[in-house]
Amino acid sequence: MKANIWYGREQLRVENVPDPKILNPRDAIVRITSTAICGSDLHIYDGYIPGMLPGDILGHEFMGEVVEVGPEVKNLKVGDRVVNPFPISCGACFFCQQSLYSLCENSNPNAWLAEKLWGHSPAGLFGYSHLLGGYAGGQAQFARIPFADVGPVKVPEDLSDEQVLFLSDVFPTGYMAAEQCNIRPGDTVAVWGCGPVGLFAIKSARLLGAERVIAIDRFPARLRKASQWADAETLNYEQVDVAQALEVMTGGRGPDACIDAVGMEGHAHGVFGTYDRLKQALMLDTDRPTALRQAITACRNGGTVSVPGVYGGFLDKIPFGAIVNRALTVRSGQTHVQRYLKPLLELIQKGSIDPSFVTTHRLRLEDAPRGYRMFRDKQDSCIKVVLKPWADVPTVDADQVQESGRILH
Repeated sequence: MKANIWYGREQLRVENVPDPKILNPRDAIVRITSTAICGSDLHIYDGYIPGMLPGDILGHEFMGEVVEVGPEVKNLKVGDRVVNPFPISCGACFFCQQSLYSLCENSNPNAWLAEKLWGHSPAGLFGYSHLLGGYAGGQAQFARIPFADVGPVKVPEDLSDEQVLFLSDVFPTGYMAAEQCNIRPGDTVAVWGCGPVGLFAIKSARLLGAERVIAIDRFPARLRKASQWADAETLNYEQVDVAQALEVMTGGRGPDACIDAVGMEGHAHGVFGTYDRLKQALMLDTDRPTALRQAITACRNGGTVSVPGVYGGFLDKIPFGAIVNRALTVRSGQTHVQRYLKPLLELIQKGSIDPSFVTTHRLRLEDAPRGYRMFRDKQDSCIKVVLKPWADVPTVDADQVQESGRILH
């Protein structure tokens, strides 16, 4: 089969590799019909995620058709169309029983590595380093799904791939980020970052009852998407002082909740921006927490800071005194996707949301390396790339995208 292979920082190649096989009675094999490049994949591409080895298959957002099942998988059969969550979860351990699926105790065979960095290990993840299990990812033509009786969910034939594909990660991630804010009627929520996770967090905050959502980014295409498709007020941080603007917009109180959908590669100008980049370049720091700092200081007293953005290790200059002295609640975590699959699928079926609005580019799997560059560098107003492992589809650029966000054929 063909797969997108990691060989080092900014070094990807699509190559032929052996097809996956059933290794455990609870496995399934899926023929992948659509897969996507996630913002967290860019952290691997840029060289910030430890534990990657040359030859690793990337990707954790994928869906397709079941072509083989192990003897203990009773809920799926050959021919089922499924979308697959990115955390790998056994369904039976202490954490899975509490619906904390991304903390599964049994799915990371390299837990000892994660424990050295974080104290305890989270679940294994598809295509996301040997620190988190070394599992082959889904930017490929086929994938092996461990614990297939717990993860994949069947999806109806009347929904397109791009309406359900993002249930694998970015839609539940944005939704969980908003849900963690305990939104009440009348609340104002500020969201840093208008990439796919940020857009879904904005849209989800609206679905959960927020009166106002303020979106913060620097790219006009992303800010337009936040305004047009997620009904957000927007701030371009290259044009305004975000802290001052939020003070004015909230009558001096600050947003009721702040969501950091940026993560470890935040951009900033001035002293802090230079400081973060220098420390990271000298390997004295792992992450650039620009958005997190702003979210903490901007949030109103007693408010909530929700962090779906990926952070890998150690952060500097975090205003923890503000958290303690202003009674802020900070909530985060890899998404417990299995918890949200069916409820969010119901929202899609009811027409409350069409997740395909985030898609701007559709490429062949062979074009994955170019897709990573395009996404990372925001070329052609790229917001979300969907890869088609089997279809010989033409390259599609943003100026070919309809107002609805769907791709022209």
